[in-house]
Amino acid sequence: MKTAVVEKIKNRLNFRTWLLLVTGSFVMAAGFVLFMNPYQVVPGGVYGLGIVLHALFPDIQVGTFGLMFDIPLLLIGFKVFGQRFGIKTIISALMIPLMMNAMTWLIGSTPETIFRGHMNLSNDMFLVCVFGGVLIGTGLGLIIKTHATSGGTDIVAMLLSRYARIPFSRGVLLADSLVVLAGIVVLENWRLPLYSLVTIFVTTRMIDFIVDGASYDKLLFIITDRKEEIKQFILENMSRGGTFVKSTGMYTGQTRDMIFLVVSRSEVSLVKSKIKEIDPAAFVVVVNAHETFGDGFKPFPETNL
Repeated sequence: MKTAVVEKIKNRLNFRTWLLLVTGSFVMAAGFVLFMNPYQVVPGGVYGLGIVLHALFPDIQVGTFGLMFDIPLLLIGFKVFGQRFGIKTIISALMIPLMMNAMTWLIGSTPETIFRGHMNLSNDMFLVCVFGGVLIGTGLGLIIKTHATSGGTDIVAMLLSRYARIPFSRGVLLADSLVVLAGIVVLENWRLPLYSLVTIFVTTRMIDFIVDGASYDKLLFIITDRKEEIKQFILENMSRGGTFVKSTGMYTGQTRDMIFLVVSRSEVSLVKSKIKEIDPAAFVVVVNAHETFGDGFKPFPETNL
C-alpha cells in the first residue's frame, strides 16, 4: 500500500516536471516569435544570434539557426558533463527551436503578418522589449525549475566555467555580449543594443521571480544525519565544494557537522530536492547571498589605493 502511494506521488511529480518543461519551452518560444524576431531585437543567446543570421539569410528561420547551433553544443555538453548535463536540457533545447519554427509558420514572421497586423508594435519598441523579456524570462524560469536549461549560451558558460575558471554568470554575460555586438555590426542599428539591454534586464528579473530567488547566489545551512551522502552529491554531481561547521544543538546538546554551501540561483531547487530524497528529516535554511567572492564566483574587487 505504501509503495503504491509513493509511486503515485512520483508519477505526479514527473508529470508536473515535464509539464513545466514543455510549458516553459512554449512560452520562451512565443517570446521570441511574437516580440524578438519580428522587430530584430537581439537579447543574446543562440536565438539572438539566429535573429542576426536571419537578417543575412532571410530564407532560413531563426529557430532553424538556433537548432543548428544547439545540436553541436548539446553534443559537446553531454560529452563533457555526462549524466549531470541531463536529458531534460537536451529535450528543451530541441523543443524550443522546433516550436519557434511551427509558430512562425502559423502566425507569420513580420509585424504586418503576425495576427494580420493587429499586434504591430513597430512604434512602441519599449513594449516589445518588456513583454518579450517577460515571456522569455518566464519560460526560462519554468525550465530552470525542472533542473534543466535551454541549452545555447548556458552550455558555453558551463564550458567557460569549467575550463577557463570564469564564473557561470560572467560566462553567460560574455557570450550574450558577443551576440549583441554581432547584432550592431550586421543590423547597423545602434538603438537595438539599448533595447536588447531592456529585454535582458526584464528577462533576468522574471527568472528571479519564477525561481523564487532575489539574488544570483544562495546560502544553504544543512543539518543532517546523512552528511556523507549529501557531501558526495555536492562534490561529484554538482562539482562544487562546501564546508563542515561544528554546531551544537541548544536543546539536545548534541554536536554535529553542519554543511555550509553556496550555490547559484538555478541550482538551489536541485539541491533542495536531492536533500529531501536523501534525508527527509534534514534541517535546511536557505538565504540570499548579497555578494559571493572566491573560486567559482566573483573575483574580489580591485582596491583603490
